[in-house]
Amino acid sequence: MMDLENFLPFLGEIVARWLKGFLPVWLVDVIMMVVVGLLIILLMVVVVMALTLLERKILGRLQDRLGPNRVGPYGLIQPIADVLKLLVKEDIIPEKADKLLHFLAPVIIVVPAFMVWAVIPFGKKLVAADLNIAVLYVIALGSVTSIAILMAGWGSGNKYALLGGFRAVAQLFSYEVPMALAILSVVMAAGSMSLQKIVEAQSPLPFVLLQPVAFLIYFICGVAETNRSPFDLPEAESEIIAGYHIEYSGVKWAMFFLAEYINTFAISAMVVTLFLGGWKGPVLPSYIWFFIKVAIMVYVFFWFRATFPRLRIDQLLNFSWKFLVPLAMANLLVTGLVVKLDLGYWGKASAYWAGNILAGGLALYLLGRFTPKKALA
Repeated sequence: MMDLENFLPFLGEIVARWLKGFLPVWLVDVIMMVVVGLLIILLMVVVVMALTLLERKILGRLQDRLGPNRVGPYGLIQPIADVLKLLVKEDIIPEKADKLLHFLAPVIIVVPAFMVWAVIPFGKKLVAADLNIAVLYVIALGSVTSIAILMAGWGSGNKYALLGGFRAVAQLFSYEVPMALAILSVVMAAGSMSLQKIVEAQSPLPFVLLQPVAFLIYFICGVAETNRSPFDLPEAESEIIAGYHIEYSGVKWAMFFLAEYINTFAISAMVVTLFLGGWKGPVLPSYIWFFIKVAIMVYVFFWFRATFPRLRIDQLLNFSWKFLVPLAMANLLVTGLVVKLDLGYWGKASAYWAGNILAGGLALYLLGRFTPKKALA
């Protein structure tokens, strides 16, 4: 398996060495960066096409339906039909829209979705840029989404779109706080903000076993950040008829759709990287293990959509500020204390487990004790 493990890095080195034979070194570096970027974009587009089909198939099976089964054998060509349909649809711009904001919003929302993949390690030696501040980079890119969504809602000149934009910004800001605190717990435990080093620090136990509270907080916030059920308030068709992108059609609407699925895949990849050992695994090449774990997390996203009903906006915000934020801060305090104690690996592991059990149990007690019954109605 060593040949398979090192095949892609070795192939890149061969191409770079060949180019350096007749091109300046700086130009070769630029060409290699462009090629890697294009490969990541192509991979993400193919992944999104596959995810759209898989989601409808999985939801159909979970809800006792067939899912796509007409276009091609077993409906396998349905994603291609969807892409062609979106490419030929007319791009309609409302008369009262701010045309500049209306045009820029889908561009701004999709670019960070691609950029985040530059620092996520696909395998042991497969990372485009191993930044020592990769975690900070990911958090910064995630905040750009709020700007793009607000631009879409404001620039459309539609009150329903504006309401959806406001909802989305309130939701994203609320859940970015506990998400960042959960990531900070992992950073403190690993002693690095490099995603590659965080993966390497998960030995012999992954952080999901040492930081289960942070894992649950991050995953819940990830569902909210991607606007997926049961946190799909910004796109609530029954209330605000698709929300902030109601006035978009054709390719522009497809860019919002593309960004949502890429972000879902990226959040799953971040969960795997931060908590599930990343690319680590026996026998198989590291990148195979990475995609197996990511596929499992994506399935959980789809399972959530088929299972849980949508929350109300007040329930959504209260859950973040009154439950997740205090719980994340308590977990961060426990992590800081454990990191400072010289207990050895298994001593720290035991302290993490005790702290997580105490924090989680107290949080569940307070949730049941102080949550008004009418808030759950």
